[in-house]
Amino acid sequence: MNPHRLVLATGLASLILYGCGGAPGRPAAGASPVDPDQVSDFDALYGRNCAGCHGPDGKGGAAIALSDPIYLAIADDSVLRHVVANGAHGTSMPAFAKSEGGMLTDKQIDVIVRGIRERWSKPDILRGVNPPPYSSSEPGDPARGSEVYAAYCASCHGPGGRGGQRAASIVDGSYLSLVGDQGLRTIVIVGRPELGAPDWRGNVAGKPMSAQDVSDVTLWLVSQRPKFPGQPYPNDVEPMGEIR
Repeated sequence: MNPHRLVLATGLASLILYGCGGAPGRPAAGASPVDPDQVSDFDALYGRNCAGCHGPDGKGGAAIALSDPIYLAIADDSVLRHVVANGAHGTSMPAFAKSEGGMLTDKQIDVIVRGIRERWSKPDILRGVNPPPYSSSEPGDPARGSEVYAAYCASCHGPGGRGGQRAASIVDGSYLSLVGDQGLRTIVIVGRPELGAPDWRGNVAGKPMSAQDVSDVTLWLVSQRPKFPGQPYPNDVEPMGEIR
């Protein structure tokens, strides 16, 4: 047989026997893109959607630590799911549910909530303790909240919340504009352990904050939020070039 014909016949036989698996340009095995809706691994979902604000291991960052067992003890699964799905209006926490314009399916949100609970919660951590409720329908009193602040918070955050030697300002307009009312209440209760801020039991030795104390000081903090946060000029100075 002609040598050239033999080479051609051998090549054709190889294609018949092995198909086009090794053809140039064909994706390698396992290299096909994965449908984002089908991702069901907690590490992948958490890393892509949560770690940027809550920390790679849930230890906190721009937002609270999700690995804080005190937080997980007062916030049940319905709370976690609602926040992940719907976000927190008026804050930097976005909605992740597809029904709210996000990128995650209901099943993926369930994976995130279940993973957070399974990895970081300690069910018995508040056994025998009666913490203030995560949320409350009882109105707070901002006037009394000022007194509560002075008793429980001023030693770190300074007079009027403007900052002290041990902690920064808690009434900074930019900060308050990024944290919702519930977020402030949550921090008052669970603290920010990653930043050294204690929970409701640790501000004054032997004297935990009551549920009413929490409601009052939260409303006092809310009352410090500026109407127009980030305003770059004093109220008595008109901006140049203002259109009337």
